[in-house]
Amino acid sequence: MVKRGSITVFLALTLGLILSLLSSGLESARMAAARTQILNGMDIGLYSLFGQYNKSFLKDFDLFAVDGACGGKEMNLASIYDNLESYMKPVMKQNSQKLSVQQGGISGYLLMTDSEGEVFYQQAVQYMKETLGSHGAKLLLNKIQDMQKKTIEAERQGNEIESKGTIENYESEMDSAQQKSQALLEEKKKQEQQNGQDGFTDGKMLPSVTEKNPPAKVENPIPVIRKVRKMGLLDLVLPFGKEVSDKKVKTKELVSGRKLETGLAMEDSVKADGSMLSQVLYQQYLMEKLGNYIEPGKSGLSYQIEYIIGKKNSDEANLKDVAKKLLMVREGLNVAYLVSDALMMGQIHAMAAAIAAAFLIPPAVVVIEGALILCWAFAESILDVRELFAGGKVPLTKNASNWQLSLQGLPALVDKLDTDRQNDVNGLSYEDYLQIFLLTTSKAQKVKGGMDMIESSFREMEDWNEFCLDHCITALEASVDVKANKRKVFTVTREYHYI
Repeated sequence: MVKRGSITVFLALTLGLILSLLSSGLESARMAAARTQILNGMDIGLYSLFGQYNKSFLKDFDLFAVDGACGGKEMNLASIYDNLESYMKPVMKQNSQKLSVQQGGISGYLLMTDSEGEVFYQQAVQYMKETLGSHGAKLLLNKIQDMQKKTIEAERQGNEIESKGTIENYESEMDSAQQKSQALLEEKKKQEQQNGQDGFTDGKMLPSVTEKNPPAKVENPIPVIRKVRKMGLLDLVLPFGKEVSDKKVKTKELVSGRKLETGLAMEDSVKADGSMLSQVLYQQYLMEKLGNYIEPGKSGLSYQIEYIIGKKNSDEANLKDVAKKLLMVREGLNVAYLVSDALMMGQIHAMAAAIAAAFLIPPAVVVIEGALILCWAFAESILDVRELFAGGKVPLTKNASNWQLSLQGLPALVDKLDTDRQNDVNGLSYEDYLQIFLLTTSKAQKVKGGMDMIESSFREMEDWNEFCLDHCITALEASVDVKANKRKVFTVTREYHYI
């Protein structure tokens, strides 16, 4: 007996609907899996691409970047994308999905020099945050800010003192005082002659003050210091026997002097960081990675920190700029102490009176006092700066116990350059002053100067003359069209940043 089965039309329609739902669900799951696989392929491709960072650059300067020129002289984005796609394809072939890249390209990227160097700046700051930690960074900030307040005011005072030209105008001031004194003497003689005509004398001349009390012989240090000031500054402040680097750079070849490559469509992702803490961290990074007079750089310019401050194209010119700034700071601080010390001011007044009496120009006492104050402060400052360049430390503010040079010792300053200067273990070093000068330098100058020195230094270190910071990729956005199972085309966009 044959059994026959049957279903109703309603059930047939219901089963058809269920099968349709199941097939569409399966297809949807299949497309979702395909999309996930494409995304994974993009992520792995980007991770693998950015894993090809310049290892020498990381080792030397702790900065991450992919060479956008691929070892050449020009940006080669096509090669970068081909590299990305080569890492994507093996992932696309996995599983049973039939995925094929239809087209793709780089839709955006950031270079190390983009946003006026903000990308470079933030990488350096991030490195220092991870190295020092937040607590160490704040301690560093407090230390430098405390020193900065005093040195800025001292440098201003030093520049103001020098601009007045008190020592340089000494002779003209003395001539003016002498003319006034001569006029007073002539007027006095006329009055005495008139008085002599009206009265009587016994025929004897009274001894003059000069004859009765001849002025004590005193050595005037002002002409000696004036001659010293005309000597080369570096000859005065650099330790004997230590040569100055003669290295130079071609500024037109540096980051700050040439037209730079720029990134594409991703600059909005870079937000400027203007905090003081970040600036302190950045300049600490510069102090660690770049050379200065005490610890010269091994490649590029020897005095790289001095270049950032001075922005000249030679080591000697930059060192001279820093030496002048140091002298202005020390001179301002030393003058401030001198005028506050009653005993030292008493010595100055006594010597000024003796010099004025020796020249028979009593009105010149005030002029001589002013010149002696500046001469004494200048001579003391020369010893201070020389000690700093010798690797020693100098107290920020002086007192009677750590003042080095006597007033009577000023004429022999050149002979005392290395015998009278003292190292104060609790004072500030040359590097401390460089930190202060960096903090007073604009962020833009520090960033451009830092990029200049790092690029030129890396070129020489690695013998890679074509290396350019504006070829260094730090972030990238890529977009691809992938056909899944010969049906649907997915457009996927992903990006990756080092920071």
